[in-house]
This record gives sequence, C-alpha cells and structure tokens, in this order.
Amino acid sequence: MVLKSSLVSVDWLYTHLNDNNLILLDCTISKVTANKSHSVIKNKQCIKGAVFFDIKNVFSDISAEFPNTVLPPNVFEKKAQNLGVNKDSCIICYDDLGMYSSPRVWWNFKLMGFDNIAVLDGGLPKWKENNYPIEKPRKHQLKKGNFIARYHPKKVKFTSDVIEAIHNDNIIIADARSKGRFYGSATEPRKGVKSGHIPNSVSLPYSEIQKDGLLLSKEELKSIFNQIILKKEELIFSCGTGITASVLALAAEIAGLKNYAVYDGSWTEWGSTNNLPIAL
Repeated sequence: MVLKSSLVSVDWLYTHLNDNNLILLDCTISKVTANKSHSVIKNKQCIKGAVFFDIKNVFSDISAEFPNTVLPPNVFEKKAQNLGVNKDSCIICYDDLGMYSSPRVWWNFKLMGFDNIAVLDGGLPKWKENNYPIEKPRKHQLKKGNFIARYHPKKVKFTSDVIEAIHNDNIIIADARSKGRFYGSATEPRKGVKSGHIPNSVSLPYSEIQKDGLLLSKEELKSIFNQIILKKEELIFSCGTGITASVLALAAEIAGLKNYAVYDGSWTEWGSTNNLPIAL
C-alpha cells in the first residue's frame, strides 16, 4: 500500500488497520509545559496493535547537549529495523494529544528518506471519539525489518544555518511556540533558556493551524503560509526542541510546499547559546 498523503483520517486507519505492511506507531510524549502529575503516560491506552516509538530515549541522541537531537542515519536505520520497519512498510504515526509529537516522527522518517508515512489526523482522541478499538500497551514480538536510511540533509538545519538565514531575504523562519514565549512575555519552561525569538523570524503557533484537534484544510493552510512567505523561497521551522516545528513542517507538506526544513536544536539551543542575537 502506497500512501497518497502525509495525513490520514481515523476512518481510513480503521479500514486499513489489519493491512499486512501497516506499522502503527504510538509517538506520544508529554508536553514540556505539562504538570508532571498529569502525564499522558498515566493510565496509558493505545490504538489496537500500536508499537511504541520512544522519541526521547531511543530515537534521539541522548548524549547530545540539547533535547530530541536527531540520530545519525546509520543509528536511526538500526533502531527502525528493530521496530520491524521494512523498505515497503506503510507507517502511520499518532500521539495521545491529537497532533503534538507524531509529526516529529513523520519528519524523522522523511529526513531519513522514507516517504510512505503519514500522521493520524486527530490522533488518539479522535480515534476514541469514534469508539474504534483500543488496548493497554503491550510488548510486541517484532521481526527485524530491512529499512534503509537515505539521509536528506536539506530537511534539517543547525544553528550555523540559521545564523546565515536571518540575513537572507529569501528565507523565512517560522516559530511554532506560543506567542507569549515568542515575544518573551511568558517564561521559557526549560532552565537556562532565555526568552524571546530569533531575529527576523515570525510567530506561527502550531495550535493555530489546528481546529478541534484536526489539522486545518489544505486551502486554509495555503492561505496561512501565503501570508508569511510572500516572496520567500525557503522556510525554516523552529520551536522549543524541534517537536512542534515538525507540526509546521507537516502543515507545509499538506499545503503543497516542499522547500522547508526543521531547525533541530530550535529555541532551546538558540536561547541557551552565548552571543547569539535575540529579539523580543
């Protein structure tokens, strides 16, 4: 089965839930701003047959200075194989919050050259709303897959790239954090990270491209991006640590844009690195 879009509905997934090459990934993480006593992991449920994709502890470089740093392609390849991912797999990503961390996994696979992947629109909340089958998390006996990583470096940016981008009239940097964090009126949730935003960037909170837990329509997303792109040729998406920047990347893909990338270190790296310019 070859996917026609990077976004699928819960109805579509329900129809295809038992397809032979389908791999369903539970990509849930808690929000950094969440009350720890109300973690999404508490009383955990998942879509029937879902395999947990551990963004924090397995699919990020835990030796790196900043959270959620992407893995080297060869390491990602082996870990994806261990989840049973094959070259001909059809991967669907979702999370417990509707659409928060699942696009990060979608973008990770796109970065590694794998295109037959989509995000579940509305995630677990929309799935449960339709009374589709859920279960408690369980261990799966996974047969090692033959996934091959084909790294696409243009899909990721680093601090040196962003420093150049802020002086490039052909590039726009869009920040997925809340407007409060962008303008420095809200405190950053991570210690040691300054308030503010990257100079010449624009605010595009990821929450504003969703409605009732669903991504806005293609035409609505086109309209939003047309307002910020103007004559720019390239988009760089940033956020706190690259998680919700990936929501913007997914939205750009759905809107038909191709020339975009995610700033991997995002504001946590920028706002805790000395001598980098900060705007308020």
